[in-house]
Amino acid sequence: MNSPATPPPASSTLFFTPPKPPLHLKCNYQPTNKTKTKIIHNFTNKIKTQKIQTLTDFNHLFMNMVSANELDLAYKFYSNLPHYNLSANNLTLSILINCYCKRNEPFEALKVLQHMIDNTFTNPNVKTFTQVINSFCRKGRLSDAYKVFDKMLELKCDPTINTYNCLLKGLCYVGRVEEAYELLVRLKTGDTDGLRPDVYSFTAVMDGFCKVGRTDEALELLDEAVEMGLEPSIVSYNTVFNGYFKEGRPLEGFGLLERMKERGCAPDCVSYSTLLHGLLQWGEVRAAVKVCNEMLELGFEVDERMMNTLLRGLCRRSRKEKELLKDAYQLFDEMSKRGCGVDPCGLELMIEAFCNGNEVDKAFVNLCEMVKLGLVPRVFTLSIVVRGLCVEGKIEEAMSVLVLVCRGRSEMFERVTFDVLINEMNRRGMVTHASCVYCVALKNGVIPLRKPR
Repeated sequence: MNSPATPPPASSTLFFTPPKPPLHLKCNYQPTNKTKTKIIHNFTNKIKTQKIQTLTDFNHLFMNMVSANELDLAYKFYSNLPHYNLSANNLTLSILINCYCKRNEPFEALKVLQHMIDNTFTNPNVKTFTQVINSFCRKGRLSDAYKVFDKMLELKCDPTINTYNCLLKGLCYVGRVEEAYELLVRLKTGDTDGLRPDVYSFTAVMDGFCKVGRTDEALELLDEAVEMGLEPSIVSYNTVFNGYFKEGRPLEGFGLLERMKERGCAPDCVSYSTLLHGLLQWGEVRAAVKVCNEMLELGFEVDERMMNTLLRGLCRRSRKEKELLKDAYQLFDEMSKRGCGVDPCGLELMIEAFCNGNEVDKAFVNLCEMVKLGLVPRVFTLSIVVRGLCVEGKIEEAMSVLVLVCRGRSEMFERVTFDVLINEMNRRGMVTHASCVYCVALKNGVIPLRKPR
């Protein structure tokens, strides 16, 4: 057994080598640049103004930096430990391990952990071991995670359910779902020093099942958790929603939605958004309208891209199912009220829908707005608006479309569009206008069947 020794100073070359600045720090908290600058400024001021006389003072500030995810600043601060004539203790090294784990550098954290085991009076606590295990699991390094776990047991440090949850998530992350399920069974039967699984244990394995197309088994685990007296979290249910979506069974999400409500777990925006996304991906437009309306009634924000997807789906489907035109109009109005941008494809489909629903005036207004925005409508869109206006006898508006859109680009119109225009002008006795339109068509290589008369 190694005799305890004083931890080496931060400048020791044993493992405390200055790291290269990471390209990206994977932190849960992502402050804005302004906030980040302010945090760094505050910590810098504290270092300058506060007299760090004891290791307690140092550890307190070091811990605050790591908690605020100012990891580069924290490491630099730690590297200056000898400047204060102080030596690291267990707490200092535990904070350093946390810093390395947050930086997604488990091997560096492991070096510090091993140093603590070899050279300090007391072994690392369960929280420190768990942090290192979790860091390895997040990188998919399960063999290394289990080595740390075995060392933990060897040192008589009892794991907590959180430790096992890290292993469960790690196993599922690398696709070893069966092993994760077996570990969960061991937890359920009390074969792990009496520890019992919590809702996070079940959710981790449920997520693993859903990712490999076994959502029904995930749902069974959800029911088992309830039978054990656990209350599944919103994340547990959202995991199943995602599973249904990936398996092409989004409609089954409605049953899950009702089950959540019955159990007193109110669906959140993520629940509805996942369900809506799945319905849209699998072409369940009618069901998607229902979910979207419910979200808006509950005050949830619907993603602009999903609203555009739904609008396009409604417009396309309404070509055969005319009753969906009303839903398309309502959604379009709702998007306008909320200031949501409609993409060019959606706008053209909406113009077509207005024409199909005999709302030609609205189609004309939106076509003009589209052109003002610098967008170029398709030939089909232009033609259907012109034909619709002519059918309603609004020849002036139809001519204005020709003038507004073409400006030397009359080739954008189909022959049938010119025929409709000329025919309507002939009917009204506007022979001169009909002749002008006929000449414009010929000039652009289009030969109308109708002639001025």
